Amino acid sequence: METKELNFHGFKANGFVMLFVLLLWLGASIWLLTTNDLPYIIIGVALLVCWFVLLFGFTMLEPNEAVVMVFFGKYRGVLKDTGFFWVNPFMTKKKVSMRARNLNIEPIKVNDKVGNPVLIGLVLVWKLQDTYKAMFEIDSQTMAANDSSRGVTMKSAVAKKMDAFENFVRVQSDAALRQVAGHYAYDNNVVSDNEITLRSGGNEVNEDLLDELNERLAMSGITIVEARINYLAYAPEIAAVMLRRQQAEAIISAREKIVEGAVTMVKMALERIEDENIVDLDSDKKAAMVSNLLVVLCADESAQPVLNTGSLYQ
Repeated sequence: METKELNFHGFKANGFVMLFVLLLWLGASIWLLTTNDLPYIIIGVALLVCWFVLLFGFTMLEPNEAVVMVFFGKYRGVLKDTGFFWVNPFMTKKKVSMRARNLNIEPIKVNDKVGNPVLIGLVLVWKLQDTYKAMFEIDSQTMAANDSSRGVTMKSAVAKKMDAFENFVRVQSDAALRQVAGHYAYDNNVVSDNEITLRSGGNEVNEDLLDELNERLAMSGITIVEARINYLAYAPEIAAVMLRRQQAEAIISAREKIVEGAVTMVKMALERIEDENIVDLDSDKKAAMVSNLLVVLCADESAQPVLNTGSLYQ
């Protein structure tokens, strides 16, 4: 979206110089008030009133702060220079912070691509990019005023505005998280192994989430610097079932490894017996030996041996 943000080009004086001028102004006003001449007293009163009005022109900016200038409802630009300044006291000065902020989105319940309910949380870093959009494209000023009506009176005006922006980001982040989570399955148990999932997606899922957030927040002048999923789990109502499924898959995988190793060991044993001519075994004896070895190697418990004291050929 095209920006309407402008740099402030109005009159701007060094704050320390104007402070010195206003001190001289105050001294002159007081001197005029001490005279016994009525015209001088009237001039002194007028100068004192003007001096009081001019005091409201001072503003101070720290690094990564900005002041949006509005003159009787008309946008005049934004001042981002760091330092102590004096501007027209009739300018309405709306200060905002341009610093980066963290936001931790509590886990919410969403449905993944195949409809399984999952809990997913998000942490992101955001900052103001366009002060015009932030102040005038969304109703942040009314939201900040509503904070005061709810009893949040100890916060500064800047803090109230930033809280309003954060609330806007929080709501949009919730919607973006639901949108992105619906594009992916939780894991590869119900989709193909080469398909990206929430568990295995990593950077791909985070980049998709970052693009979705920046698209939603473009109208507000807020940009997301980084977004990452920091919590992912099945919802409680299906967590127990999914845990049993994972345990079953782990058992099956372990059994496959055990059987594969046992077959390899039995094959090696038969080959060594034949190569070293330890004993001649016919097909029936080989089958019996294979069966016994597989029982011993694949059993969960230790086998109880039965000694054969007779002849091998009986």
